[in-house]
Amino acid sequence: MSDVSEEEVLPEAMARVLADYERHLVSERDLTPHTVRAYMGDVAGLLEHASRMGLTQAGELDLRTLRSWLARQQSTGRSRTTMARRATAARVFTAWLARTGRAEADAGAALGSPRKHKSLPSVLRVDEAEALIRSAADLADDDSPLGLRDVAMLELLYATGLRVGELVGLDVDDVDHGRRVVRVLGKGRKERSVPYGLPASRALDRWLASGRPALATDRSGPAVFLGARGARVDPRVVRQVVHRRIADVPGAPDIGPHGLRHSAATHLLEGGADLRSVQELLGHASLATTQLYTHVTTDRLRKAYQQAHPRA
Repeated sequence: MSDVSEEEVLPEAMARVLADYERHLVSERDLTPHTVRAYMGDVAGLLEHASRMGLTQAGELDLRTLRSWLARQQSTGRSRTTMARRATAARVFTAWLARTGRAEADAGAALGSPRKHKSLPSVLRVDEAEALIRSAADLADDDSPLGLRDVAMLELLYATGLRVGELVGLDVDDVDHGRRVVRVLGKGRKERSVPYGLPASRALDRWLASGRPALATDRSGPAVFLGARGARVDPRVVRQVVHRRIADVPGAPDIGPHGLRHSAATHLLEGGADLRSVQELLGHASLATTQLYTHVTTDRLRKAYQQAHPRA
């Protein structure tokens, strides 16, 4: 949400720059609508704050104004995560101003941001992941189309570590059955190929051969996974499926599709996969993001040591 109220109007010069920046985010950076809205809300709030401080041009932004804006966020009880995101939005914006000649210098280059609290994600044990898929498979024994679909989605999520948006975006031509690889369009519209194993292959083949044809309609298009009415499956449906099936696994944490992604990454590292390979499989732009999973595996190792070693 932006801090700009409907009654507050930016100076004309700032409004023009803001409109130019939105076109840049959409056309040049090709960001998702959700990301564009987040950036624009933060930057609009920054410019409104600058306007209240007497600035009329976006190029007049300086470090004092940026810090004043963040201090105001803190005083209104914004979380550290929100503060860090808004500091990042400000830095990206001021860098664009300088790069495009709209400002003489990059005012945000020296701007720090609050460190986000990084909590370790909830992950399944290997036996819990197997129990999750087994519980779905038991319900799909009647070969119902939705049952076959749910098993295939769970198998593929856990086998590949795909984001839920990447899973629902898969088209039939994205699946290479012979090589057992799916072609994925990830964040920033970056394409990558992700392998999957035999259990996922069998589940996917059963769905495509027997389940999908029973649900397919004129609305289906090339989508791999379909909803009950034949259109491409909605991400909310995938989340409901994961939560519903995880409830059947005693003692397992209540995770969603992203929890399966966390679990897949953790199990890969625990099985000996190197960090760079896991980064490529997950489609992380930065290795630092993938390194979070090494903390998960270390934490689990420490707990196992404390429980098992006589002199822990």
